[in-house]
Amino acid sequence: MRHDDSSLAKGLSRAAYPIHRPEDYDPLLDLIGDAPIVLLGEATHGTQEFYRERANITMRLITERDFNAVAIEGDWPDAYRVNEYAKSNKEMTASQALEGFQRFPTWMWANREVLRFITWLHDHNLSQRDEDKVGFYGLDLYSMHASMAAVVEYLDKVDPEAAARARARYACLDHHGDPQSYAYATNYRGLEACEEEVIRQLVELRTNAENYLQDDGSRASDAYFFAMQNARLVKNAEEYYRLMFSRSISSWNLRDRHMADTLEALVDHLNAVNNRAKVVIWAHNSHVGDARATEMSGRGEFNIGQLVRERYGGSAVNVGFMTYSGTVTAASDWDEPGQRRRVRPGIAGSYERLMHDVAQPAFLLRMNQDNALVEQLRDPRLERAIGVVYRPETERMSHYFLASLPDQFDALLHFDETQALEPLDLVEHWQINEEPETYPFGL
Repeated sequence: MRHDDSSLAKGLSRAAYPIHRPEDYDPLLDLIGDAPIVLLGEATHGTQEFYRERANITMRLITERDFNAVAIEGDWPDAYRVNEYAKSNKEMTASQALEGFQRFPTWMWANREVLRFITWLHDHNLSQRDEDKVGFYGLDLYSMHASMAAVVEYLDKVDPEAAARARARYACLDHHGDPQSYAYATNYRGLEACEEEVIRQLVELRTNAENYLQDDGSRASDAYFFAMQNARLVKNAEEYYRLMFSRSISSWNLRDRHMADTLEALVDHLNAVNNRAKVVIWAHNSHVGDARATEMSGRGEFNIGQLVRERYGGSAVNVGFMTYSGTVTAASDWDEPGQRRRVRPGIAGSYERLMHDVAQPAFLLRMNQDNALVEQLRDPRLERAIGVVYRPETERMSHYFLASLPDQFDALLHFDETQALEPLDLVEHWQINEEPETYPFGL
């Protein structure tokens, strides 16, 4: 460890707030104050502690700060199934509510920690009035076909003739099968895109809003909002997949703008229904941390963290999560089963190694509490991001990027050694496919 890093680690140790239990998050809640939007990150999509502690913080935000919505980096219709379970007394179990998450990676939301949280959320909502119940929503745009089906299902109930028109318009996308085939066909085979059809459907649904909401009931309002957001998603997903092979337009930007716009639509909806919108967001650090403080900005990319800061300013607080070593649930490649993988220790010169040298098992750092320390942290360092795929054999190239931590987050939670997230659907090799301590050299 460099001499200056040794002194910095000692200073951080004095400034850190140790975390042992949910009550220890008081300094974080003080930082959040009255902010109505809180973004809670994760350095991986498969770490138990990240999911568990996000849930613990969220429970406190709900019970102590009147937050009324959880919005996740997940698909809108899949999350809305959970929303229906959480808000009602339907004959559905928590496990059944998570069955909608069938798309890879299933463990990202169908896992033990999310199961525990939505069970708590369901029980909490039982004692609340309808207008005070906490909802559960998805921000992502991968569910193109599921959202198409949801729009048609809604129109079948309120306007069968409009449902027939929607089926005809969406048939353009159905002809291509999966979204990747559509992207290939429109980019390389010269087939006509379905852009105009999905836009027409969105416009028609918006034009008929007054007719569909004429009873002005909260249930009608929720149902229309669900359908309208699905129609928006189909429009944005069509563009996302059509342009995913284009080098001139970043599909990343399309996706994160959709998530930010979905959040904005959710805030507007909640304010219209009960004049209160307080939303906590669960997503990866690479989405919730301000992109302007990372290498992403140099590539012309932005994210929901940047867009939320630009749109809401000090009304939003974003919190990063970090780990040094342990295990993680991740795949070896896209669309492969999740495995319990060993996370290699943070490399020298990284934020992970510096936080490890603070020598506390779990702690909170507020980026506004000590200007001298913050300034020392501001010099860019390497930071790790593990998504649904983990490649330890090329970790420096695949998983590290330069970032300025105090400009990226308002606070950081570090858990030095973490454990793999347990999927609900455990496969046999999840328990045994763990690299030895000496991977990949065998020494």
